[in-house]
Amino acid sequence: MNAEPAPRRNASVSLRRALAIVEFVRTLPAAGGGATLTQLAEAVGINKSSVLRLATPLQEAGLLHRDSATGRFRLGPGALALWQAYLDQLDLRSVASDHLRGLMRRTGHTCHLVLPDGHDVVYADKVENATTVRMASRIGARMPAYCTAVGKAILAHSPADLVADVLAGGLDPVTEHTITDPALFHEELRRVRGRGYAIDDRENEPEVRCVAAPVFDHNRDPIAAISVSALVSRLPPARVRELGPQVAEVAARVSTELGAPAAQAE
Repeated sequence: MNAEPAPRRNASVSLRRALAIVEFVRTLPAAGGGATLTQLAEAVGINKSSVLRLATPLQEAGLLHRDSATGRFRLGPGALALWQAYLDQLDLRSVASDHLRGLMRRTGHTCHLVLPDGHDVVYADKVENATTVRMASRIGARMPAYCTAVGKAILAHSPADLVADVLAGGLDPVTEHTITDPALFHEELRRVRGRGYAIDDRENEPEVRCVAAPVFDHNRDPIAAISVSALVSRLPPARVRELGPQVAEVAARVSTELGAPAAQAE
């Protein structure tokens, strides 16, 4: 049986150059009107005729579009179709799984992936350290958003009308530490946005502390939260402050894999 011929080197170089053209066009400001032929030639390091030759199949595939009036190139509808297909194939739990396990190994504490559902949050995944005390939480369990770190992490970046609805439903005390004053709750959400993570200081369970950070989708909407939880004896305030940035970093990495744009400075 004859072996398949090795791919030609020039075909590989052409593919890389074609991808470089798409990448250059992708990075241009939306208001700029696209890239000129000269800009593409200079960016990729080839002559204009080679750019046109490489751009032709990209245009046929819809990955590039050339404006007939200006001659400038911009991304075509095929790029959007690829992006939508990528998003459709993403599964949040699968994307977060390795990150959640890595966070558990680094912290030694129970880690959760939690999803919003109206005024509540629902636990979608849980990773425990077998050597520590087990948390009472379980996959599928539902909790009020206002008294959990995961819920506050999500609400801090949710539309104002959702927060208003939550407050209208009442902030019933779940423990003696639950925030029940609407003004204090708004201030708490402001702090969450400022530091990048939320804290549940015995607000949902009297002997449990939790640190959580939001996960965003490609529209920069909060679609989940990742958390670290432990008994207060294992998670003193100093440890909470240490873990907060770590949890936020992991949540940011998951967000990036889901296509979330970078956060804008306030």
